[in-house]
Order: sequence, then C-alpha cells, then structure tokens
Amino acid sequence: MCVPTTSTASRPRGLRRARLLALAAATLLTASLPVPTAYAAPTGEERDKKKPPAQMSTIGGARLGEPGTQVDPRPGADAPKVPKKLTARSWIVADAETGHVLGAHNAHWKLAPASTLKMLFADTLLPKFPKEMEYEVTPADLADVGEGSSLVGVKEDHTYTVEDLWLGVFLRSGNDAVHVLSAMNGGIGRTVKQMNAHAKELRALDTHAVSPDGYDMPGQVSSAYDLTLIARSGMQKADFREYVSTVRAQFPGEWKKKKGKDGEKKRKHFEIQNTNRLLTGNGIEAYPGIAGVKNGYTSNAGNTLTAVAEQDGRVLLVTVMHPEDGHLKVYEETTKLFDWGFAAADAVRPVGELAPPATPETDAKPGADGEAGGNEGSPGGSQDPDEASLVEADDEQAGSGGGMKIALGLTGGSLVLLALIAYVVHRRWPMALPDVSRLRRGPGKSEREG
Repeated sequence: MCVPTTSTASRPRGLRRARLLALAAATLLTASLPVPTAYAAPTGEERDKKKPPAQMSTIGGARLGEPGTQVDPRPGADAPKVPKKLTARSWIVADAETGHVLGAHNAHWKLAPASTLKMLFADTLLPKFPKEMEYEVTPADLADVGEGSSLVGVKEDHTYTVEDLWLGVFLRSGNDAVHVLSAMNGGIGRTVKQMNAHAKELRALDTHAVSPDGYDMPGQVSSAYDLTLIARSGMQKADFREYVSTVRAQFPGEWKKKKGKDGEKKRKHFEIQNTNRLLTGNGIEAYPGIAGVKNGYTSNAGNTLTAVAEQDGRVLLVTVMHPEDGHLKVYEETTKLFDWGFAAADAVRPVGELAPPATPETDAKPGADGEAGGNEGSPGGSQDPDEASLVEADDEQAGSGGGMKIALGLTGGSLVLLALIAYVVHRRWPMALPDVSRLRRGPGKSEREG
C-alpha cells in the first residue's frame, strides 16, 4: 500500500535546477496577488455561535472562505451527491498528494480542536529528540496537566524513552506525555510559541495554540482546513506515519520487586490501544485503507477527527469537526465522507487547494500563493523541497489552480518561464502509507513490545 516516490539521487540534475527556477518564478508571479485577510482568534462567545462567520479566510481559494457546502461537479460527469444529514459544523475532503480540495463545508471556521491539536505538537517536536533518548520525569513536569485530561499513565521519578512518550501521545492521547515532552523542550510556553510559529510556516493561519495538548483554553482554535494542512505535513515524516498507524503497544509501568530475589526489580508493562476507532475497529468497522491520523474530544469541542486513507492508489485526507453529540458520530460522518471522496474524486473539480508551506521568499504572507497554486514547498520542518514533492505535468490542474492563467497574462521575457511554471503547478507529495493490517493480527498480542 505505497505511493511511488522519487529520490533526489535518481532525478537528473537539470530537472532539479529547472524546478528551483520554477519555484522562484512562481514566487514572483504570486507576489502581486491580493492577500486574504488574517482573522483574530475568536472569543469563547464567538466559538459558541451556531452559524459560521460570514467572512472567513480565503487561503486555498475563495470558495473555501464561503459558508456552507462547496462542491463543483464536472459537467457531464455523474458525480455522487454529498452525503445527506451530515451534522458536523465543519468538514473537508482533500487529495493528500495533489492538494486538491474535493469538497468542504465551512472549511475555515475557527473551532476548538481538542486533541487533534496534538498533530501540530508532534509535527513541531518530533524532529527534536531521538526516539531512543531516555528521560526521568520530575513532579514539576506533570504539575500543570489539566483536570480531567486523558492520560497514558506517566509516573514521576520513572524513566521513559522518547518513543514511549510519543506512543503515549499518539495512541492514548496522553496529556501527561505531552507535558513531559514539552518540559524536555524547555517548557510549555516555549513549546506553544514554536507550535504557533510552525502553524504560520504551514500557512495554518486559523490556528492558535494556547496549550500543547489541545486541552480547552480560551482562544485555542483551529479549522478543518488547518488540521488537514497539519496532518499532511506530519504524514511526510516516517516517525509520524508510524505512530499514527500503530494500533496497540506496550507502555512501561511501575517497577515491581521480583519474587524471591532480594532487591531485584522488574518493570511491568501494560497494553495501550489507539483511540482512533476507524483504525482499531473498536465499536465501529475499521475503515479500509485507513492509516491514521488523530481524533479528539473535549466538553467544549465535542468530537474532532482528522483521518487519512488510501484506496486504489489514491490518498485522501478527511477532517470532521463538531458533529452532533454521540461518541461514534464523528467516525460515521468521516466514513461517509471518505466513501464520497473516493467515489467523487474524478467526477468533481477542486473547490480549492491545500496551500504549500510558506517559504523565506513569501515571508509567510497569508495567501501569497494559496490561491494561485503556482508555488511548491517542503512539507514542513527542514525538509528539502526536492525531497518533499514528486512533480507531474497536468494541464487541467494548471488551469484550475490559476498559475497558468496568471502566466498567460505575461509578455516578453517572462514567457520563458511559462513552461517551467506549468510543470510545477501540479504538485504531488509522495505519501507511502504504512500497511496497518499487520498491526491487527492477534487481538491480544502487541506488535510493539515496549
């Protein structure tokens, strides 16, 4: 279950040079585009409103800033209709590789993200610590964990590897593990600041983190669009893909004295299971081709979920936020949207794009190329753009993305850049999804033995 990738070493040097020139050209072309408005984080009163704002961000395309459902069937195509009776306040269906948004509903509505915000936490901190690194937890590390938080069972004065802690974050959504990793990173304040900076790099400008774990806090918001951007970035990282697709694992517990052996102790382990029911099949049928990403729940946010799945070589991302009450509703509606997306992918035109990350040239300006679709960037962090994307020519996407329309208006020497820009407009991100079927063999046996 893999999508073909192209390594830097296998690409002709001339192609790499051409792509870099095209990136620079696209940046010049998009510099004069109108910049969508950046909106301040809403207050608690605004988050409680039943209707989306009349004006929302237009990063990724103007239609994504409009309230209501956005779908564009191709003329003459027998496009399936969007599922009826969806209750989510906001949702989005996007092609994870091309960045095409196939359908959306209030995509930029700023809402409480709950634990789906942990995707941003992970995408920000994962590269910082080797997974085999060990850390002894102090009482101060756990002092500020919010009341009623989901916990994996981290204990003070016990030592854990970084891998243990990330398993606690991804599988059990453990706020205790999040706080320990934040302490290792220099504290909650520093971590949140880095998360917000990374959100800006990803062009996730609806997102404002206040706590690293998604615990309900005033002003802490994200959107279906942003969570999808963040998940797409995270899925470029091998560790991220591995953790979000792990169904169950063994987590270190307390030390126990061995029977009959003076002073000798053995550390007990206990099984933890992923809380993403589309992955585990716990109470609902596991979705075919599912490979992550993250679910969440708080009393303020209700249920939220971002999920990724692959079928017949196509990889889709679906985010659902704030459906009606019912602990399975978010999974049921995500399943319906996956089914619709896979069936409709070739029968609808994109209503928007997942914007590429900001570059030093665009200086993280909102919407500098989000609507044009003419730039290409790395999937976050320090990855090389050449490592991050697999480019294919696609005349139809060049027209719908807007980059070609801008280029056609140029004259003189600028026409030399036209072919290069057309070549990079259709950007693909390789996404080799893990085979999670192996993780379901033997209901009582963990594939990871802590």
